Amino acid sequence: MGLRATRRRGQDGQYPAGIHHGPGASDLQEPADLQGARGADLAVELRGVRRQYGRGASAVHALRGIDLALPRATFTAVMGPSGSGKSTFLQCAAGLDRPTEGSVRLGGTEITGLSENRLTELRRTRLGFVFQSFNLLPSLTVEQNVVLPLRLAGQRTRSARGRREATEMLARVGLGDKGDRRPSQLSGGQQQRVAVARALVTRPDVIFADEPTGALDTTTAAEILALLRNAVDHLGATVVMVTHDPAAAAYADQVLFLADGAIADRLPRSGADRIAARMTALTARTAHVPAGAAA
Repeated sequence: MGLRATRRRGQDGQYPAGIHHGPGASDLQEPADLQGARGADLAVELRGVRRQYGRGASAVHALRGIDLALPRATFTAVMGPSGSGKSTFLQCAAGLDRPTEGSVRLGGTEITGLSENRLTELRRTRLGFVFQSFNLLPSLTVEQNVVLPLRLAGQRTRSARGRREATEMLARVGLGDKGDRRPSQLSGGQQQRVAVARALVTRPDVIFADEPTGALDTTTAAEILALLRNAVDHLGATVVMVTHDPAAAAYADQVLFLADGAIADRLPRSGADRIAARMTALTARTAHVPAGAAA
């Protein structure tokens, strides 16, 4: 299931400001667009997902029954206090960890009961990943890093088609002339651009991003976020991004707030100030509650 073109919804090139805030009082209830997406064209669907580590009195309930439906070609940011379950959520949604209970579907495929080999194949062909630490292989060139997912999926990356795919993706992220360089010859922002190109090269159903701008300065971070926004608006990608930065979350179509392993709040696309205020209020509410989840 490849990426599909869709209309442009975002603002590129800078941290957005003054974006329409949407409804206010009952933001926690599921937005109408998500309600209408049930049973339709969903990219990510979690039903009753729980993740528990350990047993008995010492058990850690990292996720406490997550219900979520994300349509294709949408950008979702996930925020929450330390220990809220953000990383566990991302790992379960991406098939990197198995939930203790519940169901996870990606692009219409139920992944909860898949074997490890099938999960690995799915991750290689239908998912893209962008991490804070870039995770590029220093011994490979930029072009070789970009086509690595194709190579792992068994495609011939030295063919004309493979080189064309790499060239196209590097051009999309503004590095069309850097294919022969090694990651060590690039700046941090350029390395993250390579990581974005690598995530897009298989035309995945979903791109999972874990703090993709955490190691970057504000200007460079805005460039990376604009690339992710552009992937949604022009390539039809679906992006799910964990972040602690309200300015980064302002690029998303909606922001989900986790607390103690559950969805505690949500906002439709909003400005950074409103997101920061909602995050501050959530942190204050949970500050005196014993943590039961792992970030």
